[in-house]
Amino acid sequence: MKNLYLFRHGKSSWTFNLPDHDRPLGKRGRKDVLKMGTFLKNSVMPPEVVISSTASRAFYTALHICDSFGISEAKIILNEALFHAGSSEILRVIQSAPDCETLAVFGHNPGFTNAANRLSNANIENIPTGGVAGISFNVRQWSEVDFGEGREAFFHYPKGI
Repeated sequence: MKNLYLFRHGKSSWTFNLPDHDRPLGKRGRKDVLKMGTFLKNSVMPPEVVISSTASRAFYTALHICDSFGISEAKIILNEALFHAGSSEILRVIQSAPDCETLAVFGHNPGFTNAANRLSNANIENIPTGGVAGISFNVRQWSEVDFGEGREAFFHYPKGI
């Protein structure tokens, strides 16, 4: 059994005149990510492997969630392919993940909502900023994961907890 957590980054800041890739988390984003981290550490298994988009807002969301679980920042794998990736690219990243039972991937919409729905046949309209979709797969290796093979385990977002 494999467990996947697809995290959409927290709400970003538009205060600074920065390229899209470099925009940090905004005040609400930081607050929501901390809230989600506290909630998740008490309700789900911690991920063993964490992969994040290189975008600042995704990376800092991953850092805060890892802090909540007590996971070292050195465990975060940065992957440029996740920056605004579509569901097929997200699937390739998941399929090439290191061996573990629970994997967390941090990135962006619309790709993450589409991937969650395609992987699990869920009907999630939108993973809001700071939200996470949990999907379980009855497979032995991440390379066996494919669209339509998963089961939605949970869907949480800051305003819903």
